[in-house]
Amino acid sequence: MKHRGRIAAIVIAILALVFIAGWWGSGVVDKDVDFVVPRGATLTTVAQKLEKEHVIGSAGGFLWRAKLFGSSDPIKAGEFRLPKGSSRAAILDILQHGKPIRRFVTVPEGMPAIMVYERLIGQPLLTGPVAVPAEGSVLPESYDFERGEARAAVLARMQAAMARTLKALWAKRTPGSCPIDTPREAVTLASIVEKETAKPAERPIVAGVYCNRLRIGMKLDADPTVIYPITKGKPLGRRILKSELNAITGYNTYREVGLPAGPITNPGRASLAAVLNPKPSDYLYFVADGRGGHVFARTLAEQEDNKAKWFAIRRARGEM
Repeated sequence: MKHRGRIAAIVIAILALVFIAGWWGSGVVDKDVDFVVPRGATLTTVAQKLEKEHVIGSAGGFLWRAKLFGSSDPIKAGEFRLPKGSSRAAILDILQHGKPIRRFVTVPEGMPAIMVYERLIGQPLLTGPVAVPAEGSVLPESYDFERGEARAAVLARMQAAMARTLKALWAKRTPGSCPIDTPREAVTLASIVEKETAKPAERPIVAGVYCNRLRIGMKLDADPTVIYPITKGKPLGRRILKSELNAITGYNTYREVGLPAGPITNPGRASLAAVLNPKPSDYLYFVADGRGGHVFARTLAEQEDNKAKWFAIRRARGEM
């Protein structure tokens, strides 16, 4: 009888384990769920959060079955997609071994500070206030973030990336290639280059033109520096007025010799590298070529000839 009792107990235990395993492996997620695991979370706090958010029915049941059937690997921090039909076992596996959802906010090259601010404010998955960053302090690129992360924290990463990049590029600059004395001056000149050309191959040439002008004390005559005090870097949407070309703003390089008071946008790596290692030339002028690029000139006579060709192209297009 004792032997039969032990067999019966074993059978009951096996059936119980089969039942528990079936419960553990049965689907519980009735729709796709994005679940956030905070940094430093434990299996216990995650189970409680799953219950609170109605993903599972019982944190306690999930916990002891996880310890019985699941892996002992740590829970990852981040946001995870729990697909519809996921079992408790699948949930645990996703939170231990799955890839977190990556969300991004992108700052394109040449985006001014006010638009970086607007982009951060407009991202609904970020939280908290943020100030308009200093112009030129943000490195243009894509930044990943977690749902619920503070906007100020994301901005701090953007600014830290610019500081690191500028430090590395400044250390690799070609001494004497351009009359700029500080990293801030490099950012200021790079911001003008960024606004003047979108063609990567032209950036070192445009940078060289401005370096040549700075070297001989010639005004930079850069349209974007006239526009910046008016729009803070946003598109002007019209032609520059004569009064604006004559305005003294601290930025207007048609009126004042040298660099403007500060950056006029957030320049990318390529523009920063261009002003720190410009292409040597004796060019002093450039004008649009009608094909999205520019044509360069050494003398004012060459520049006037190139401008006449550009005006002819614009007249043919009905732009004048």
